[in-house]
Amino acid sequence: MSGAKEGAILVVFGATGDLTHRKLIPAVAELRRAGLLKGALEIVGYARQDLDDASFRDLLRQTVEGDGTDDVIASTCYVRGDFRDAAGYEQLAKRLQEIERGGSYAGRLYYLAAPPSFYTDIFRGIGAAGLAKEEGGFRRIVVEKPFGGDLATAQELNAELHEVFDEKQVFRIDHYLGKETVQNILVLRFANGIFEPLWNRRYIDHVQITVAESLGVEHRGRYYEEAGALRDMMQNHLLQLMTLIAMEPPVAFEADAVRNEKVKVLRAIRLPAPHEVPRLTVRGQYGKGEIGGERVPGYRQEPDVAPDSNRETFAALKLHVENWRWADVPFYLRTGKRLQQRASEISVQFQRAPQRLFPREARLKPNVLRLRIQPDEGITLSVGAKVPGMKIELRDVEMEFDYDSFGQRGTEAYERLLHDALIGDSTLFTRKDEVEAAWQVVDAIERGWQQEESGPEIYPAGSWGPESADELLHHDGRRWHLR
Repeated sequence: MSGAKEGAILVVFGATGDLTHRKLIPAVAELRRAGLLKGALEIVGYARQDLDDASFRDLLRQTVEGDGTDDVIASTCYVRGDFRDAAGYEQLAKRLQEIERGGSYAGRLYYLAAPPSFYTDIFRGIGAAGLAKEEGGFRRIVVEKPFGGDLATAQELNAELHEVFDEKQVFRIDHYLGKETVQNILVLRFANGIFEPLWNRRYIDHVQITVAESLGVEHRGRYYEEAGALRDMMQNHLLQLMTLIAMEPPVAFEADAVRNEKVKVLRAIRLPAPHEVPRLTVRGQYGKGEIGGERVPGYRQEPDVAPDSNRETFAALKLHVENWRWADVPFYLRTGKRLQQRASEISVQFQRAPQRLFPREARLKPNVLRLRIQPDEGITLSVGAKVPGMKIELRDVEMEFDYDSFGQRGTEAYERLLHDALIGDSTLFTRKDEVEAAWQVVDAIERGWQQEESGPEIYPAGSWGPESADELLHHDGRRWHLR
């Protein structure tokens, strides 16, 4: 439309922090290099450090490198203010008005790159200064995880947020949903006619989801003492992956249509009673060990970790989705730190085919569809085949697709999600009811753990976690595929 405003203003709260330097500025630079930004994108940093525009740009240049970042940094400015100080928000409002008088901007995107403990203060500061009012353009807010620490705090945070912003203005970010391979789950399921007819309890035996990290808690000991693996990873990343695997086909590839189906999955997960939790879950904590030939400390020896801490660094769950598609099909989820390797993978194991045609010694493994999310992104389908020769000798072989075969760079998660927030597409962001439904699952497990007398099982760094995690599947006659 002729005369339509283009461009936007990105306001980053906590602009001197690690997230801004490592993710946001490089993402903006790549979007600009790829020509995906319409009009100008002005970046306004807001933080407590005593800096001016020039010193803020110098700070960014010290940590941000790559083609296009200099142009991005040159267009940034800085407002000094405390997250709890009304005067800082008033100064921010004046600066934004000055910028908008000098150009044509479709709206503002507020990005919370600050610690979660300041979220409520920032919501209130934005509201009190009138910065959320959609006057002359859109006003949107991106909120990083963790969104609350349990159901009650998530509900409180949502209530505070909705005092200032409508739900349509809110973008709760989970960077896992921005990964190309995660988005491809929907394409694999709903753009290929061969999978969806088989995607149910009649043909699928079980599903495994693993998100493994070889690193320890590093400098995040204080945070991890509060969160643990269940809150840090299960509540968002793994349950999000589970919803994409288990959801019904949406009526359209649109934000609310997709998210409606994801919420249905979360609400259909059977919540275990406290006495059921010990047989359906495993929690562990890494001890000393060796990774890549290097000795590493145990969790309790990490900085800012209590020497007698019982916080879990590993969690494995057995969940059931109680609907017609998935009745009696278990979903096994596990995540942990200091595991043998860094890997994220979904394995869909199909029912074993009738084997009466072939000799017992030729027994084949079940077909498994493996979706590798990181680090070697791709898809593998295992099938049975006859080995050439006179005898009936069977062997499992793999049909493999590698994302490198496209011969082009994929979009990084923060690039995709930042772009979507700027254009107002919330498909890959979590909705209020989705967040709260996920916390219900986590809270049910936490209640069971709190009643247990024993703490997490210690596993050596560099292993695949506690032995009890293997037993969780062995008890059902199954095994983890990623070993």
